[in-house]
Order: sequence, then C-alpha cells, then structure tokens
Amino acid sequence: MKTLTNIVSIISLLALILTLAPTAALAQEEVACDSDVVVQADDWLSKIADKFLGDVLAFPAIVEATNAMAASDDSYAKIDDPNVIEIGWKLCIPGSEAAAASLEVESGSAFWAEAGKPYAGTTIRGVSESTPPSNYVKDVLAPAFEKETGIKVEFETTSWDQMYDKAIKDMQANTGIYDFVYIEQDIIYSYLAQNYLVDITQSLKDNASLASPDFNIANFTSFIDNFKDAKGDVYGVPMEAFIKVYLYRKDLFENPDIQAAFKEQYGYDLAPATTFQQYQDIADFFTAYGKANNMELWGTTVQGHTGHAASDYEFLETIAPSYGLYNWGIKDVGNGSYKACVANGGELNSDTAKQALAWWVGLLKDAPPESTSSTWDEVGATFAAGRAAQGWVYGENAAWIATDDTRSKVVGNVGVALPPTAEGVLDQAKSGEGYIGYYDGGAFGIPHSSKNKEATLLWLQYIGQPSVQAQWATAGSRIVMNATFDDPLVIAQDARTDGYYTMLKEQGPLFRGAPPFPFHAQVRTVIDPFIWKTLSGEMQAADALDQACAAAETELTNLGYSK
Repeated sequence: MKTLTNIVSIISLLALILTLAPTAALAQEEVACDSDVVVQADDWLSKIADKFLGDVLAFPAIVEATNAMAASDDSYAKIDDPNVIEIGWKLCIPGSEAAAASLEVESGSAFWAEAGKPYAGTTIRGVSESTPPSNYVKDVLAPAFEKETGIKVEFETTSWDQMYDKAIKDMQANTGIYDFVYIEQDIIYSYLAQNYLVDITQSLKDNASLASPDFNIANFTSFIDNFKDAKGDVYGVPMEAFIKVYLYRKDLFENPDIQAAFKEQYGYDLAPATTFQQYQDIADFFTAYGKANNMELWGTTVQGHTGHAASDYEFLETIAPSYGLYNWGIKDVGNGSYKACVANGGELNSDTAKQALAWWVGLLKDAPPESTSSTWDEVGATFAAGRAAQGWVYGENAAWIATDDTRSKVVGNVGVALPPTAEGVLDQAKSGEGYIGYYDGGAFGIPHSSKNKEATLLWLQYIGQPSVQAQWATAGSRIVMNATFDDPLVIAQDARTDGYYTMLKEQGPLFRGAPPFPFHAQVRTVIDPFIWKTLSGEMQAADALDQACAAAETELTNLGYSK
C-alpha cells in the first residue's frame, strides 16, 4: 500500500512537472535559432542583423531570441542594452519568420478595422520624392494600413522634379489623380495661397467618426507649425523632418599620421571645422592627400548641379545662412513689398552674400568631378562611396550612410558635427535672430481634387500615430514626434550614427526651414540660372548676384509682391 501510494505520488508529481516545466523548453522551441553567431571585433547588432536577416532594423529579433535562449541556456549572452555587445558573446539568430515579425508594423488598435469598413476595397494614390522616409512608407506602412483597414495605398515615389510636376498639374487641373501629395515645408505657403489643400483640422471636426484616438497634433514636434495656416489649422501631417548636417570621415580625421601631417602643415590640430578657413584648409589637405596616395578621395562635397534647383538650395539655405545671410536675402520692406537688392533694402547682392557664394564655388577645386552634376542624392552617394573627407549632407541620408554596409563604404567611420559658421552667426541662431543651416522636411496633405478624401484622412492619421514612428525614424533619419527620440530603437540607432538624433533633438532649433514666401518657387526659378553660371565659371559671384537680385525683384513685381 505504501509502495502504491508512493507510485501514485510520483505519477502525480510527474504530471505536475509536465504541466509546469515545459515552459522553458517551449520558449526555446519557439525561438528555434537558425544559427548561432559569436560576436567578433567591430560587430554590432544591426550589422549582424543585416548580414544574417537581410535588414539592419531586424536586430530586435536577435535580442529577443538570444535573451529567450539565455533564460534556459547560459551559453547564450543576456543582452541588456542593444548598443553594447561584447566579443565572444554567443547570439541566437532566429528564423526568417521571427525576423519578419519584428519588422511588421501594427497599430494594435481596433479602430482602424472598424473605421475602414465603409472604404474597404478603395484604392488611394499618392506621390512623393524617392527618399528613405518615403520608401519606408511605400514598403512598410502602406501594406500595414491595407492589412488593418482594407484600403489599398498606391504610392508613387519618383524624382523631386517629377513629384512636383505631377502633383501641381493634378491639383491645377482638378483631375483627382492623387489623393495625397508630398508637401515640402518650403512649398506649403504657395499651396495655401492657391487653395490646393484640404483643411485637416476642420475635416476631423466634420468627420468625428473618422478621428483616430491615437492621432493627436500635440504629439508632434514644433515642425508641424510649418503646415498650419494663420488660424492654426493643420493642412499636412508631417512625415519627415531632418537637418542638413556636417559629416566627416572619422577614420581620416582620427588617423595619427594624418593628424601629424595636418598639424605640421597648418599649425593646428585636425578636427571638424568650425570656421570657413578651417573647412578650406581641410578640403585642400585631403584633396592633396588623395592625389599623393593615388586615392579616389577629395576634400569636400559640393551640391553643385548646374541645371537643378539643388545647387540654389545648397547656397541659399545652407551656405548663405552659415555666413549670416538669412531668408535668401529677400526682405519685407513694408506694406507687403519685398526687395532683394541692397539698393532697395534687400541683401541678396550684399557683400556677405557675394563672399559666401565665392567661397562655396571655390570649393569645387577640392570636390569630386561629379559635383557639378550632383543633387542631394548624388552628394549622399559620393560621401557613402568614400570619395569625400567632409561635406554638408541631408540628414535623411545620414542613417544609411553610417550603418548600411551594403550601400556605404564608410560604415563605422561617419562623424556628425555642426557646420562651420561666420563669427556671430551661432550666437544669432541661439538667440533666435538667425540660423546656421537648413531644417528640411515635409508632410502629406490631401488635395481638394482628391476623390477619396475620407479614406485618405484615415491614412494620414495612420502614419501620424506614435506606434509607427520608431522604425520609420531609424530607417529614414527622420523624427516628427517628441517621444520618438526616447524610443530604444532610436537610441540604439543614435549610437551608430555618432549622435545624429541627439543633434536633431538638442541642436535642431539652431536650424530653420525655408522662409515662408508664397512666391518661393517662382523667385527661386529666376535666381537658379545665375547660381548655375557661377558654378560653371561663366560668371563671377559678384556679377551673378547683382543680376540675380534684379531678376528676383522683377519677378516679385510681376507677381504683385514688390511695389
């Protein structure tokens, strides 16, 4: 009897163990490592994720799988901080399904399925420039939205020129091809003046059943103010915001032999430039260094396309303000009258403007040969190819240049710094009287010509909810919500980009977007040829700006903005 009792007790105990104990084994079975990896020198999680899972953003899947394995097998590392992994650690690489799950976007809200029911099967169409943030929308957010609402998003990403051409022609003709369009912060004022856009604030009031509980204007950074009218109503939901930063090659700047050679030649330590003379010295030095060592290396980038607006933008919105010339040198002289020439109260042909243009064009001798055919895209590609020691680069390209070794040859060697400025400019920026460079970005808005306004209103709120922001931020170097800065994904990416996101958060107020001119596109178009001719050597800086300011004033008069 005692024996039988013991047997029954043992069986009961085994049953209890079988009921409770398999949890660890089951967890281990669920992660099912496809392979194990031992951390080597110069490894980091996103690099390993890209190599084994095909996406730098899949590193959280490795963290989750490794920690799950570590719970029952102490041969695996316990990862507490994704930014810190040590040589010799054993990591679990999960299967492709687990990796894909870590990249999926899902709101977690039942609102979208319910709100989307009346529009299920509808297709909405949009157009934007092909950039990292826009491509993330096309590849990730659009499919996720369709999955949750049944509303299909056809999103065309194209060149900057084609984007504007297609969107503006559609809105002008009221053809309704596009249900949402990209609105850069410098064109919004022209769009509002033409009454092209739907008032999103009013639309949400008029369609309360379509107002998502996860969409709140207060979540956004102050960048959203660029897309408000005088009443404070919003006409665009921000989808990207970034600064144009000074990137430099840390492997070159921190090389002891190079540092010694530079100091011997110039008498001061090699470091990111804070003045224009320092920038010029560095550019001269590395151009000569590249030539002496038979390297495809030049001292600087120049966004100097001689037939594209990109060059005008680099001068007017990056170089000129760092010299202390603000708002393109166009001044409101009173009574709604704007002037560009010094003789009439403007500054576009001031001594400061002429000095800035001459200095910038002079950098061409230290820039790669492709510079006079380079827009912002080509400048990013040039830096990523290791062809320049330093340069001004749009922040939307900073993340992939610094982290994606399938596209960039300088991964792990990218430094981020504030750009050089003329004396007093930084102080003016800190006081709010000036700015040191360009704060770019844009939003999606709904044209009045859209045939699917309600479905599109849901879409814009979907991309404007906090839950989708972090992965988008790390993929596209863009942040439009304050809370995104503190997300673990962004903090990890910040470490890999030499503090780019920290700079965006803390130093962003030193930068500013384009001036709020309703005549932006028209006046920039008449200035363009004079910048191009200066870059091509057909004109000198002084003559070019004298003629440019006169042409600008003629256009302002024709448009009714100059008296």
